[in-house]
Amino acid sequence: NQATDRAHRLGQDKPVFVYKLVTEQTVEERILTMQERKRALAAGVYQESEGEQEPRLSGHDLQELFAPFGER
Repeated sequence: NQATDRAHRLGQDKPVFVYKLVTEQTVEERILTMQERKRALAAGVYQESEGEQEPRLSGHDLQELFAPFGER
């Protein structure tokens, strides 16, 4: 993400293309998957929507957050 941010610095007047290549079944792939889940969870917690009846943070989400490492 730092490299991507640097490529899009203020004052950049030329188009910038960033390609992220991730090999399947690697630690990096697992980390990216966890980051996506965390972003979605945070968005669900902080997002305000009118008329929403379901809790934004489910019991399953809480169990995953507080589960010992390796039991997810």
